[in-house]
Amino acid sequence: MKRLGFVGGGNMAEALARGLIEKKVATPNSIIISDVLAERRRKLARALKVDTTADNREVVRESQTVVLAVKPQTIEQVLRELAAESPKRVSGKLFISIAAGVTLARITGALGKRARVVRVMPNAAAMVGEGMAALVRSGGASKADETFALRIFNAVGDAVAVRDERLLDAVTALSGSGPAYVYLFIKALADAAVNEGIPREFALRMALKTVRGAERVMRESDRDAAELIRVVASPGGTTEAALRQFAEAGFSDIVARAVHAAADRSRELGRTS
Repeated sequence: MKRLGFVGGGNMAEALARGLIEKKVATPNSIIISDVLAERRRKLARALKVDTTADNREVVRESQTVVLAVKPQTIEQVLRELAAESPKRVSGKLFISIAAGVTLARITGALGKRARVVRVMPNAAAMVGEGMAALVRSGGASKADETFALRIFNAVGDAVAVRDERLLDAVTALSGSGPAYVYLFIKALADAAVNEGIPREFALRMALKTVRGAERVMRESDRDAAELIRVVASPGGTTEAALRQFAEAGFSDIVARAVHAAADRSRELGRTS
């Protein structure tokens, strides 16, 4: 039996499988991935040396842990398909869902009230090994199931466990949608630098390196953000002049409203999907 199976062979499934293999959490011959597209199956088999199939139910039959790596629009069809397997084949397996907005109740409603389910909100940076994920387990899942799920997502970045499923809406707004906010800020920095006369190819390069360097300093420092800002912002200097503009424009309030809007939309999608 395979240790791990993926229903859905998209970019996130590929990133997870690659990370698990590279970190030696799993071997290629312990993984099976299903996908509806033959070309996608061939690509995964060539790149990762894993087994592939067009049959989602085969993944369930062959795997101890099943990652539901499908889009929310197709999750109902997939759950019906998996529920059609005999209860004996589904019982006892761990299901890990990365389908955005799909609640634990919807999954356990299809697979059984006591099904072992862990719901995860990852983000796109997992595809470069710098992901951030948060997860919550169902009542039927154990602490060991949670630990195993954390190990999977730690293979492509970092992961935390939360107790309240409702927090995943805020997680979606922060780390799920967050990369787009960072791209927007970097673009704005580069565009502003171009307006000041810096060639665009240099402006983007400098903006990217500045953000990367600041992230590393903040991650490795024992100082909080406010203190790090004070270190850079000498009284009467250039940084202080820039920060004053951010404050006058309500920068922190804009970020707060944006994150709140994303969290609200996540809650709406969870109710209507």
